[in-house]
Amino acid sequence: MLKERSMKSRVLNGAVAGMAALTITLGAVSCGKQEGQSQAALPEIATMEVTLTDAENANEYPAVIKGKTDIEVRPQVSGYITQVCVDEGQEVRKGQKLFVLDQVQYQAAVDNALAQVNSAQTRVKTARMTADTKRQLLEKNIISQYEYQLADNDLQTALAALSQAQSGLTTARKNLSYTVVTAPSDGVVGQIPNREGSLASPSSMQPLTTISDNSKVYAYFSLTENDLLNMTDGGSRSLNVALDSMPEVNLRLSNGTVYPYAGKVATVSGVINSSTGAASVRALFDNPGGMLRSGSTGTVVVPIKTEGAIVIPQKATYELQDRRFVYVVNTADSNKVASVPVTVLPQNDGKNYVVTSGLKPGDVIAVEGVGTSVLRDGAKITTVDAAKKAAEAQQSQPQSK
Repeated sequence: MLKERSMKSRVLNGAVAGMAALTITLGAVSCGKQEGQSQAALPEIATMEVTLTDAENANEYPAVIKGKTDIEVRPQVSGYITQVCVDEGQEVRKGQKLFVLDQVQYQAAVDNALAQVNSAQTRVKTARMTADTKRQLLEKNIISQYEYQLADNDLQTALAALSQAQSGLTTARKNLSYTVVTAPSDGVVGQIPNREGSLASPSSMQPLTTISDNSKVYAYFSLTENDLLNMTDGGSRSLNVALDSMPEVNLRLSNGTVYPYAGKVATVSGVINSSTGAASVRALFDNPGGMLRSGSTGTVVVPIKTEGAIVIPQKATYELQDRRFVYVVNTADSNKVASVPVTVLPQNDGKNYVVTSGLKPGDVIAVEGVGTSVLRDGAKITTVDAAKKAAEAQQSQPQSK
């Protein structure tokens, strides 16, 4: 009987021990599954390590194009236009004939002035002969000094009249020459509003045309007072020194293409407009092909180079209450992420930001998933190198034949 009870007790204890072992085993398996599921649940986020690099951004300013010289052509005498010798858009050389005005009255004035000169010359000859004769008689004491002086006065009057007639002839000839209007410089002919038969006058508000020297063109744009202060490092250097150190600028045309020739900022006006708070700036561009014309518009692109800068993708940031943040990954603490405020330059290329504070070389930041529920303060992630991930994605794309 005792033996039978002892055997039953052993069987019962063995069963209890087996159940306990099974429970421990199942518990271990369950814990292992939970831990594996927890590790598998960590999202894979592309990250990058912050490094120092050289960055180049740009400021853009709307600009108006003007020729190196835009000279309004106006007549210096009044008259009806009898001939238009050029056409709009035609290239002309300095001194080339542009317009001819009615010359009849001016030719008549020249003829009249010439006749007056001839008459005055005759009077001078007569007066000189009389004065010479009177002088000889005076030397022989035949006439008085008074009579000789009268003859000499007549000679001086005749000489003055001759000089006046010659001046009138010069003026008449000059006015006649003004009836042929010539180009004041090399350039391109602008609009010609008046044609043959129209009255041209120096007092007309509208010029005959405009000659634009487009071998070089100026792009006029405006810089704010803050821009000028930044150029001069807050006034620590002169504006001329700042202009000399400025890099070459580019010109984006109205169709979006970039003009093939770089320009140079030449001058900044000495007065800041009180209504706009900006100063006029002039950049000079070569225009050998004559593609740029006065009145064209474009955008001056001023490059800004920053050495030893921290550059991050714009998609790695988010904005909250006028502040910009990034997620920094703490690789020493299970890859926990924390939002960190950063400041960036206002200039950017549309893809990247130049960070001025908030990050340092060696920091690791998330570059995807920003703005989603995946990333939040204290969340843990599995980091994936962004450059490596992009390279793998590029390799996985089918190659086009």
